[in-house]
Amino acid sequence: MQEPSDNTSAATSRAVLFDSFGGPEALNLREVPAPQAGPGQIRVRVTAAGLNPMDWFMTSDADTAARFGLSLPCGFGTDYAGVVDQVGDGVTGFAAGDRVFGGAMSRAVADHVVIDVAGTIAAGGSVNRTPDGVEDRTAATLTIAGCTAAAALAVVAPGPGDTVLIGGAGGGVGVFAVQLARLAGARVIGTGSATSADALRALGAEPVAYGDGLADRVRALAPGGVTAAMDLHGTETAQTARELGVPDDRITTIAAQIDGITPANGANAAPGAIEEIARLVAEAQLRVPIAAAFPVEQIRAAVELQAARHVPGKVVIDI
Repeated sequence: MQEPSDNTSAATSRAVLFDSFGGPEALNLREVPAPQAGPGQIRVRVTAAGLNPMDWFMTSDADTAARFGLSLPCGFGTDYAGVVDQVGDGVTGFAAGDRVFGGAMSRAVADHVVIDVAGTIAAGGSVNRTPDGVEDRTAATLTIAGCTAAAALAVVAPGPGDTVLIGGAGGGVGVFAVQLARLAGARVIGTGSATSADALRALGAEPVAYGDGLADRVRALAPGGVTAAMDLHGTETAQTARELGVPDDRITTIAAQIDGITPANGANAAPGAIEEIARLVAEAQLRVPIAAAFPVEQIRAAVELQAARHVPGKVVIDI
């Protein structure tokens, strides 16, 4: 193993942990033994961690946590970005000092995270190189939301001539889905609150208020019809799309199951999808609005803000 430098050899590290599953009030910043990279692994000094709804959903109670294979004591957060500071035996392609980002399920909000170079987000962690020109805060938002958006687009395959209805367009996945659909040449109508309208326009979407009467409001915006839909929040957008005549094979959901409609899962994103998203960010073709950044000591406040689901963009933890 490549030996860590003197400033990375501390015996302890900090990590946000649950002593019992629950809401933000159950999160605590603890001192823990510093993890060490084993064979086939790297250790990353985490500088930023992006929050996602799945983070607090998975750990909201013991039964839900068990469905995801989580047990106490349990870490928190999945998206990370930082710098490699240890490289285990047998690892090629990464060296100490490399900037990286990726996903490590329910353990990313910590000073250090150990990643299996050949792993997946759910099993051992995933790792990608951070392109030049992409800061760590931004890189820390890419993996979960970017892969989920890419998977959703793959289901409905938007292109020139399409008008796509995106529900929850201003959320963490929505900011990627809107821009990717626009880059594919589609017109995008995005649902949101009245206060999110300007943010949606900045992404390239035409805003429409969610709630009762959504179908009528969409008809007024797109009298020629809607041809595809992505529901990134629940079922309202998917059901509205059906009402507007969109066929089931051009509708997808990410947070609900509807008979006849194919759900999208970031774990099924095409190989290379996250690298392509990182490239688009590096080339300024895709931007990630950071709604708020909190120091790790304020993890509870950060999760409360993100869990309210009214933030236009991403919430990031600085570590």
